[in-house]
Amino acid sequence: MAVAVRLSAVSKKFGSFTANNNISLSVEEGTIHAIVGENGAGKSTLTKMIYGMHLPTSGELSIKEKAVRFTSPREAIKAGIGMVHQHFMLVPELSVVENIILGHEKSGLFRPLPLESAKALIRKEAEAYGLVVDPDAPVASLSIGEQQRVEILKLLFRHAEIMIFDEPTAVLTPSEIDRLFITLRALRDTGKSIILITHKLDEVLAVADTVSVMRKGEIVGTMPGSSVTKEELAHMMVGRSVLLSVSNPAATPGEIVLAINNFSYRTTRGEWKVQNLSLNVRGGEIYGIAGVEGNGQSELLQTLWGLAPEGTIISGTATLKGESIIGKRPGDIALMGISCIPEDRLRHAVITEYTVSENLLFGRHRERSFHRGIGFNNPAIKRYAEEMIADYDIRCSSPESQSLASLSGGNQQKVVLAREMNRPGITLLILAQPTRGVDIGAIETIHNKIIEARRTGIAILLVSSELDEIIALSTRIACIYKGSIRHEFSQEEVELKREAGHKFQKEIGLHIT
Repeated sequence: MAVAVRLSAVSKKFGSFTANNNISLSVEEGTIHAIVGENGAGKSTLTKMIYGMHLPTSGELSIKEKAVRFTSPREAIKAGIGMVHQHFMLVPELSVVENIILGHEKSGLFRPLPLESAKALIRKEAEAYGLVVDPDAPVASLSIGEQQRVEILKLLFRHAEIMIFDEPTAVLTPSEIDRLFITLRALRDTGKSIILITHKLDEVLAVADTVSVMRKGEIVGTMPGSSVTKEELAHMMVGRSVLLSVSNPAATPGEIVLAINNFSYRTTRGEWKVQNLSLNVRGGEIYGIAGVEGNGQSELLQTLWGLAPEGTIISGTATLKGESIIGKRPGDIALMGISCIPEDRLRHAVITEYTVSENLLFGRHRERSFHRGIGFNNPAIKRYAEEMIADYDIRCSSPESQSLASLSGGNQQKVVLAREMNRPGITLLILAQPTRGVDIGAIETIHNKIIEARRTGIAILLVSSELDEIIALSTRIACIYKGSIRHEFSQEEVELKREAGHKFQKEIGLHIT
């Protein structure tokens, strides 16, 4: 079979850091070739070199056996390469057709845009590949899945023969993922070459013809997708055996800890982000909220942690054991017994320029156990940091001098979890996307710690866009859509359906779209 993309001994360095080291890889024409690896393994750097966003430091890149040296994405596009980024590159105010032809208008000075001919081509390609979308619709009015279809149509409009997809399912529902895979297979069957970057191993095995595994900037193996297991891929990615499913014994929930009734949230622009939402979380249970991002989860979390912007209109109630949370500051909320792992750790949970030990202490620095006289009890802080590092498997060499910025994303997240989950007197733990950007090996540690916290009687509110995480951890599951709870699965239902895996994901998906 002919080769669409060939990398020969390609390396990429940023200063003294080697992101890709001596990579040789071939992507055959008319195949779906998945590239998997932990965060920081070098996957994105590799694809950015193929797409012209980075120049290789050494080695050779060939497209259809012709050596190339792209200095920009425009040159890669001219060579028949297209890329759908994880964060879509669309202008919300423009229509579908305007977004698709943007930068490739093919019109001269004082000549109108060829909108009608573009619409005809879009409709033809949309029908051929199951990418139904209205060419005249404003992109801002489209769902996430429809926006992704627009991105794929952009590639087809530019006659891309080689298509790179970076984490394409990260924000899709199960039904949208199924539709995407149908489209990818259809593209492959017409001769397109697909490079798929993803961390979801089930999806790799479902759709990939070939799989390459990266670890620490190198390719450690390439094999047919039909001849490898999920466990084998995980072992190659991490370099050790990984438990892919957490042991989650049945919970015995206690009294209601968090009660939210008829909660509504209106922005300063007058947009209703949450409307009449009600739920409760009991001690000793994990209450999971499933939904596509942007359906009110962030606004609910802002309120529960005292971060709602000034001028926000909030109605309804949210109480912790009968005491109102609404309107309180984060410091006061923490004193009530609430601990929070926020969606964006870099913005709301850490200061990367400070040391690992200092970040483990933030928010707990007033606790008496860390003081001696009028100053800090440095030996006590050191013992505490060492204990957290050992207990949460935080990979660092010198917590007193090493900055948090020097740690991987997964280890930074474990610092936040260690600090927040070990606060004294916690009655409610709020977890927002707890494993986002976290390596597969670190996910195992984090999930076990969450189950351990539940077993101590803490009430846990879990918000995650990863349905497999919601299913694996939750005692009950609420499905949120457009700011309201559309359906709640009881503890009995969750325990019964958990083993169904993807079928349960699809059932949840029906309630979040």
